Amino acid sequence: MDIILSSISEFFLGWSIPAIACLAAGLALVICEMFMPGFGITGILGTVALIFAVIFRAQTGPVEAVIVTIALILIFLLTAGFIIFRSLKKGRLSHSQIVLNDSITENATPIVNEDMQSLVGKEGICLNTLRPSGNADFDGLKLDVLSDGEFIKAGSKVRIVRVEGLKILVKEV
Repeated sequence: MDIILSSISEFFLGWSIPAIACLAAGLALVICEMFMPGFGITGILGTVALIFAVIFRAQTGPVEAVIVTIALILIFLLTAGFIIFRSLKKGRLSHSQIVLNDSITENATPIVNEDMQSLVGKEGICLNTLRPSGNADFDGLKLDVLSDGEFIKAGSKVRIVRVEGLKILVKEV
């Protein structure tokens, strides 16, 4: 037991200030990267800082210390990742604006294709300039529409000329 405690204290006493600073900065940057999409600059800088922490630690101790350092870094990152992803799925973060909880199902669109074909010929008002897409109001029904060619100014009167799938094409009246 004394040998284990002695080797653990020897391992932690072997850390220099630059190694501790690189380790702390690297872990903080990699954890920040977990919240940002993609592999960005924070992830790269965090990885570089962790590599420097291992290099600085290696200069003050044997090869076993480097292996233990890498193992500790991996254990810390995997534990932090597990806690964060669990929180994203079931914890406080799952109720935040970071996580998208909405999903589109086949019943999500209230207007089906047959109903949309019945819109052909209806007239409405552009809510914004169509360049070529925008919004228009047809008797209180606000729809995403496409102009059939030219730009149409906001407030102009438009008529639905055809419906292609979920695209509603309009012309200025």
